Amino acid sequence: MTKADQIRSLAAEGLSVSDIAAKVGIRYQHAYNVLKRSGTVATPRPAKTPIASKPPLDVQTLLDAGFRRASEWSLDDAGLLVLTEALPKEVGVYAFARDGIVLYVGVATMGLAKRIYFYAKPGVSQRTSLRLNDTIRRELQAAARIEVLIAQPDDMDWNGLPVHGAAGLELGLIKAYALPWNMRSAG
Repeated sequence: MTKADQIRSLAAEGLSVSDIAAKVGIRYQHAYNVLKRSGTVATPRPAKTPIASKPPLDVQTLLDAGFRRASEWSLDDAGLLVLTEALPKEVGVYAFARDGIVLYVGVATMGLAKRIYFYAKPGVSQRTSLRLNDTIRRELQAAARIEVLIAQPDDMDWNGLPVHGAAGLELGLIKAYALPWNMRSAG
C-alpha cells in the first residue's frame, strides 16, 4: 500500500488531515494535497478547545495587593494628555483603570515617570504609546475618568538567580486577567 493509499484509507475512516499526517509520518501539506487531488474530503481539523475566559481585574484587587493611586489622565487646553500628579522616577508597574476596572497594565523598567511620559508624547515609532494615547484621549473626550495606579515591587533572587519584581508582576497580571487594552492579554 502506498502512502497515498494509506492517506485515502485513513480519511475514509474519518481521521482529520492532521491526524493522518501524524499517523503516516508525513507533513500535513502532503496529506492535504493527496486528498485534494483525489477529491476525497477529510474530516476538518478538530476545533480548538476554547480557552476559558479570564476574569476582569478590579482596582480594589490591585489596591489590596499594594498598588496605590498615583495620578489621573486629563486633557489640557490643547487636547493633549497630561497627568494630574507627577510619578516617581523609579522602576515599577503601572495600571490604567476606568470605572474600577483595570484596562491596561505595563512595566516601566526605565522608570515610571519616563515611561508614562511616552503615552502623553509618543514618538512616531512607538506603536503601543501611539495606540494608547489615542485610546485614552477618546475615553477622556467621552467624559471617562482614567486612573493611574502604580506599584514598585522589590527584585528578588530565585535559587541564586536575579528576578525582576516589576517585570514578573506585569507578566503575571497579563496572563491571569482580561485586560482589554493589552494586546498580549488575549493569549
